[in-house]
Amino acid sequence: LHPNTEIAVRTQQSNDLFASIMELQPKDNSSSASGQNPQQRAASILEEILDKIDDVSFDMDEILSSLSIEERGPYQYVFLQECERMNKLVSEMKRSLRELDLGLHGELTMTERMETLQQSLYFERVPSTWSSLAFPSLRKLPSWIQNLIDRASQLQEWTDNPTSIPSVVNVAYLFNPQSFLTAVMQVAARKNNLELDKLSIVTEVTRKLPLDIDEPARDGAYITGLNLEGARWNIQQGILDTSEPREMFSPLPVVNCKTILSSKQEKNGIYKCPVYQTQQRGPTFVFEAPLRTKANPDKWVLGGVCLIMDYVD
Repeated sequence: LHPNTEIAVRTQQSNDLFASIMELQPKDNSSSASGQNPQQRAASILEEILDKIDDVSFDMDEILSSLSIEERGPYQYVFLQECERMNKLVSEMKRSLRELDLGLHGELTMTERMETLQQSLYFERVPSTWSSLAFPSLRKLPSWIQNLIDRASQLQEWTDNPTSIPSVVNVAYLFNPQSFLTAVMQVAARKNNLELDKLSIVTEVTRKLPLDIDEPARDGAYITGLNLEGARWNIQQGILDTSEPREMFSPLPVVNCKTILSSKQEKNGIYKCPVYQTQQRGPTFVFEAPLRTKANPDKWVLGGVCLIMDYVD
C-alpha cells in the first residue's frame, strides 16, 4: 500500500480517540475552558446557526411560475427536487432550534429530544433529526453548516435563471447527484432518439477550473466537486498517476460529463473509478467514472483508488 494510507489510518485513529475523550467529559453545568456551561454554549451556537440560515428558503410556487411546462426538462426537475429537499431540511432546523431556544429560556419544558439537540450542538455534531433529512456527510457541525450554505448558494444561482443550469455544476453540493447524471442521459436520449438503458456516462477530464468556464457544455454537462483518493490526476498527460507523498487527495479539474452508447465504451486504458459522496464509501456510491490510465487498472483497484465528492480534509 502507498505510505499515504498509513497517514490516513493514523489520522482517523487520532480523531476517533479525541472524539471518545470528548464524550467522556462531564456533562454537568460547570463552565468549560471557553467560560460557558453546556447550556450557554448551545445557546450561542443556536443563535449563530439561525442567523446563518435565516435567508435560506426557496419559494417553490414562484420558481414553478417562472417555468412553462415546455421549459421543465430533466435538469429543471432535478434542481426543483433539490430546492424542495433544502426547504424541508432548513425548515426542520429552524423549528428545532427555535423550540430549543424557548426551552433554554424556560418558556417550554425541556424534552428528551431538545436535550439531545443541545448535546449535539455542544459537541459540534450534526443532530440526527437533521441528518435524516440531509445529504450524506462526515463533517463536524460548523463545517456542515458552511457546506449547507454553499449548497444553497448553488441552488440560488439556478433559481436566478431556472431555464438553464449553471455553467459548471458542483455535484458535491447535490442531495442526490445520481439524479443529475440520469438527467444528463435523459437529455442525450431525447436529443438523439436513443434508449436510456443503452447509454452510459463518460467523463472527459478537462484542463480547466470552474472560473475558466463561462457557459454550459454543448454536449453533456460540466461538473466539478470530484476528488481523487489514493491517486492524483496528471493534468499534463491527462491520466491517473501515483500520489505524491502526503498528498491525501487530488481535486479533479472540471469534468465534461457526457453519454455514449454502452456498446461503444472504451475498455482499453480505462479505469472504472468508483465515485462516492463521502469517505465512508460503501452506502454513498454514486456511479463509475471511466478515467484514462497508462498503468494496468488492477493497480488502482488494489490501491482502493476512488473519487470522493464531499472530501473532509
